[in-house]
Amino acid sequence: MRFKGGPTQDEVMAVSLQKLGLKKGDVVADIGCGTCKVAMAMAEIAEKVYAIDVSQQAMDVSRVKLKTWGKDNIELRQQDGIDFLKECERLDGAFVGGTRRLEEMLTLLKDRVEGRIVVNTVLLSSMNKAVVSMTKLGIFKEAVQVQIGRSKELAGSIMFRPIDPVFVIVGEVK
Repeated sequence: MRFKGGPTQDEVMAVSLQKLGLKKGDVVADIGCGTCKVAMAMAEIAEKVYAIDVSQQAMDVSRVKLKTWGKDNIELRQQDGIDFLKECERLDGAFVGGTRRLEEMLTLLKDRVEGRIVVNTVLLSSMNKAVVSMTKLGIFKEAVQVQIGRSKELAGSIMFRPIDPVFVIVGEVK
């Protein structure tokens, strides 16, 4: 099933998770989890993952995927990310795949995360909002552009077809 803006490409997810710096025992959130792909990768390391999305379609797909997955350390929540953060106490990290109300979300995350916050976006305006907000909050670490090209057969040879670039914006709360 295809979702607007996703699912996150494997190569982009690898960079994002490396930047997140997960450790055993971490409690983390995937805000705007979509199909739960990133949350599932996070759950391979973290002790607990909150997977949050407002979409009923996302929750339906995620429930089906998680039933056959075999792990039980992901808690699905059909909820606005802001509402989740208002009731959440402390996290070791957060991945943000949805950028609605981003400035407000980053402000809440700064008060709840002891570790890294990673935001993925394809829009320059959202990348700018993330960088400006994180800078104002004193948590901006870096922004990385990830550009992937996948091989495709063409005329008996191989070409590379580019995939839209993604901005990975990293904040760190110490």
